[in-house]
This record gives sequence, C-alpha cells and structure tokens, in this order.
Amino acid sequence: METPFTPPHDTPEQQLQSLQAMLFAFASLAELRESDTENHILRVQHYVRALTLQLQTRPEFAPVLTPGYIASLCQCVPVYDLGTVGVPDRILLKPGRLDAEELGIMRTHTQLGYDALVRAEKKLGCSTPMLAMAKEVALSHQEKWDGSGYPRGLSGALIPLPARIIALADVYDALITSKVYKSGVPHDRAMQIIFSERGAHFDPDLVDVFMEIENEFALIALRFADTEADMQQKIEYMANAIAEVAVL
Repeated sequence: METPFTPPHDTPEQQLQSLQAMLFAFASLAELRESDTENHILRVQHYVRALTLQLQTRPEFAPVLTPGYIASLCQCVPVYDLGTVGVPDRILLKPGRLDAEELGIMRTHTQLGYDALVRAEKKLGCSTPMLAMAKEVALSHQEKWDGSGYPRGLSGALIPLPARIIALADVYDALITSKVYKSGVPHDRAMQIIFSERGAHFDPDLVDVFMEIENEFALIALRFADTEADMQQKIEYMANAIAEVAVL
C-alpha cells in the first residue's frame, strides 16, 4: 500500500530559509545565462551589506537603514536581474558590442523583471514592504545619478535608494569578474572607474562610502572568487548556448 504523504513540519524560520534557498537556486541559473555563477550573487549581497552598514553611520541615512531594511535589501539581491531570463541568448551571450536594436532588447530586462514581480504579487494576493523593495531594484538598478540611465531616466534621489546601492555593488563586481569573453580588472582599477563616475553614474554619497571601505570589497571578492571549475562551467554553458543559437 502506498505510504500516505506527510506534509513537512517546518518552523516559520525553516520555511523562510527554504524559500530563500529556492530563490537563490533559481537566481543562480539566471546568472549562468549571463556567464556568471552563484558566487556573483553572494558577492553582491556582501557588498550591499558592507555599503549599507557604512552608510548607516551617516545621520541622514541612519533612520532609513534599520537592521530590518538592510536584511530585506540583502534578501532582494537575487531578484534584481530577474528580467534577464526574458532576454534571448543571442543577445545576452553576445561577446561583442550590441547594436542599437540588440541594446534596446537588452534594456527591457528591467521592465521584464518588474512586471514579473507585479504579476506574482497580484496572482498571489500579497503585498509586502520587501516585495515593494524587490520591484524597485528590479526596475531601477540601471538608472544613473545624472539621469542618463534606464528605463525611466530618473536622476538623483528620485532613484530609489535600494537600486542606487545595488547599482554600485553590481558594477564593481562586473568590473573585477572575468567572463568567457573578457578579463576582470584589478581592484585598484575598479576603484578608479567607480570614483570617476561619482555624480554621473553613482550617488556621490555611496561612492564616498565605497572609498572608505574599499578594502572590505576586495576581501569579499577574494573570499567568494570564482574558481577554475566555475570558469570551465561558464565556457561549457556558453559553447552549448552558441551552438543551439547557430542551429536555430
């Protein structure tokens, strides 16, 4: 006789941990499509935590950056690039510069991620502060302080703070990380590039905070660095993806 199914008796804390693990697993597959690994998510989460804790020491940010706010922002990191799942491989994995049409398609990923979260929110009938934050980072992490970003061309403090924080962390990691088609730059060079974008791409206050704790960023990057096996995984995935696109 078939054994009856016994529902798991997870505690609320275990349920939350399980949901976080499943979300992390999904996000790591999404990152693989971009020639990245789950280490990218871990690095960005730790950069975000370091930035927010340092920013918290400034009186103008302290009231907002409560422990709960910081924890929620770190938990939102896996979904900020959710929309790239909707971008075709031929564009996402193109090793060269994207043309104008391809760039336009690539830039839809912010809206795609936001729309997916909105649909889930409506279908499941839930609305929480963390979901609101997740929507902000999915939609606005490509905005720039000077208004030259996308999708809405927001500028300055009109860009939600969570998106401004993740933007800097994401760009730093993109700069230092080697991909199949490019080598990462040294930490010192990444620092120079980010500082040169103070008040242009990035919130000046965040750049100042980054410069104060840049050694922490370097240590995080070293602690969660991709291995040779990770790079081989990237190479194999890209080779298979390119082969599939060529067949189509």
